[in-house]
Amino acid sequence: MRSFIIIFLTIIISTNAISQEKMTLDSAIGIALHKNSTLLKSSNQIDGFKSGVQAAYGNFFPTLDASARWQWRKTDVQGLGVDPITGQIIDLSDQSRSYSLGLGTTWTLFDGLANFANLSRSQDDLQSAQLTLERIKQDIVFQTMSLYYDVVYTEQLLGVKEDNLKWNEKNLETIRERSRLGAATLADVYQQEVARGNAELDMIITENDLQIQKKNILFFLGLDVLEDYVFSDTLTATELEILNSNLLSEYQDLSELVDQALNQRLDYKSAQLNLQSARSSVTIAESGHWPSLFASGDYFWSGNSLSEVDKNKNLQVGLGLNIPIFYGWSVSNRVQLAEVQSKISGIEVSDLERDIKRQINTNYLNLQAAQKALVVSEKNISAAKENLKIEEEKYALGSGKLLDVLIVNSRYTDALTSLLNSQFAYIVLSQQLKYYLGVLDYKIYEQ
Repeated sequence: MRSFIIIFLTIIISTNAISQEKMTLDSAIGIALHKNSTLLKSSNQIDGFKSGVQAAYGNFFPTLDASARWQWRKTDVQGLGVDPITGQIIDLSDQSRSYSLGLGTTWTLFDGLANFANLSRSQDDLQSAQLTLERIKQDIVFQTMSLYYDVVYTEQLLGVKEDNLKWNEKNLETIRERSRLGAATLADVYQQEVARGNAELDMIITENDLQIQKKNILFFLGLDVLEDYVFSDTLTATELEILNSNLLSEYQDLSELVDQALNQRLDYKSAQLNLQSARSSVTIAESGHWPSLFASGDYFWSGNSLSEVDKNKNLQVGLGLNIPIFYGWSVSNRVQLAEVQSKISGIEVSDLERDIKRQINTNYLNLQAAQKALVVSEKNISAAKENLKIEEEKYALGSGKLLDVLIVNSRYTDALTSLLNSQFAYIVLSQQLKYYLGVLDYKIYEQ
């Protein structure tokens, strides 16, 4: 019976493991670039800007419209009258019908250069929106990387906590046996039980953090958070290559990094286009002070019946000139508002430029600190491991204290945790630097 239960549980566990879909970093980024809600909303807005460009081109062409009209008129007059031609007595009441068909056109010849400025603004807005969309894709790639590395880091941290719990459980068994033989005190047993409980609590907290981080990345990817995915708990060859590389030797000149970022950052280019668009809005507003010239033409057919509608033909063309004299300062108000928006856009470009410099400088300093911390953490692990071995041997020989063993084990666990922190900080910061420089490639994940 016991064997049957074990086999049954093994089948269930295996089935659950098979049903879980494995999530790699590349697949996570690919999903985000297709399902992230922010990206989908921004993608849909591009069509609106394309339509704006088409409408701006349309302002250079004449308008054309067709019309059709039917009219019935009846006049009631009391009394009778005499026909002046025949002399016959007639009824003065009358009714008539008329039919007309026509074509009309209007063509703006000059509007103070507003049509040219409007075209330039719509083109800048479209290009800015396209660059913003590409920058959003870079945002999504980096955010997905950060969330994914949070999961992988916590997976590995959970492994450290599990190993620490196993060590404490094994040590508790050893101390209990030593206490039974009289080689350890009951206080040592209680002390180790507390240490074992704390290790279990740490593992429970870390496991809960892991589940929360998995749900966070699933939500960001646009997936159902109730679905279960298996994430990698090891570093890939690319990530190990990053850890073994010296990025600081590649990025030594901060001024050169800033210049590179200003030339390649898509959001900075988008902000510059927004500034150009705002300046075009000023031109459009100022066109209200200029006279406008337009041409018009109409051609229509008319008759008293549908069969006679083509007998009367009318053609008329004309030129119109509109000279603005006074519109209650509304034009001046529009100009002032456009100039204010232009100044605000200029300030936003300046602020973004300063922020890019700050981001590059801060990231470089953090990367430098992470690289140093990585070296120190690796050394600390070797020292802490040897120190733990020594204290365990001393306690086994009766010349050491259990408290010293627990302290050294805690330091060893902290050293492992610090190494994980340093490793993932270095990996994330290296990707973040590419993101700040504007060279983080998203196209390789869009397949």
